Amino acid sequence: MPEGDSVHRVAGQLDRALTGLPLLTADLRVPAHATADLTGRRVLGTVPRGKHLLTRFDGGLTLHTHLRMDGRWALYGPGQRWTGGPGHQIRAVLGVEGRTAVGYRLPVVQLLRTVEEDSVVGHLGPDLLGPDWDPAEAVRRLAADPERALGAALLDQRNLAGIGNIYANELCFLAALTPWAPVADARPVLDRLAARAHQLLDANRERPGHPTTPDPRPGRQHWVYGRASRPCLRCGTPVRTARHDRERPAYWCPRCQRGPAPR
Repeated sequence: MPEGDSVHRVAGQLDRALTGLPLLTADLRVPAHATADLTGRRVLGTVPRGKHLLTRFDGGLTLHTHLRMDGRWALYGPGQRWTGGPGHQIRAVLGVEGRTAVGYRLPVVQLLRTVEEDSVVGHLGPDLLGPDWDPAEAVRRLAADPERALGAALLDQRNLAGIGNIYANELCFLAALTPWAPVADARPVLDRLAARAHQLLDANRERPGHPTTPDPRPGRQHWVYGRASRPCLRCGTPVRTARHDRERPAYWCPRCQRGPAPR
């Protein structure tokens, strides 16, 4: 699942390509909106909210999309071949003069009134890259369930919006706690952890790879994420891996991080 900084970059790309221009092509290839006609509506902008994308049109309509695991938006020029996947994977097409945005494998494609946006993003916690970023509120939400596993609490977008699996693992390492350690164990450092999360996503909002270490070389950009059985960059102990859940792997250093962990 994309990290919040990746979604922020996608929003910026869509915003720069489409904003201020009327739609010459608009095709929402999902049953709920297959007959919707947006042609002629002017694009007012695209903004990120956590990992959600909100593309607004005049007339008070918003297209809500989410990338989740496999979705992506791609931009193409006139006559350029669409290469993001087979045609049956296209879920949305928004075309203006000179540019066409094509949404592939989007699991969420929802057209709603702009005044109703809160119904799809109102549950989110403070957005790490948004104008509403509020570290104190993020810490309050994280601390509200002290027995919850720290990794799961960081991934919960209701606590703070924008953290994906890479940052969740790396932040647990920086807190010196395993992803399964209770939030209560992190309480003394939650303020610093929230500040560090904001710092990392902000630094990476315009660069790929989500680096979290000072070393930009390939294979050394992350402390533990993706380093299963390889040496921890801090102490040299082999990094271990297990599963947060069915979809997301967890990584941790058994020497640098204290707390419970699968055998």
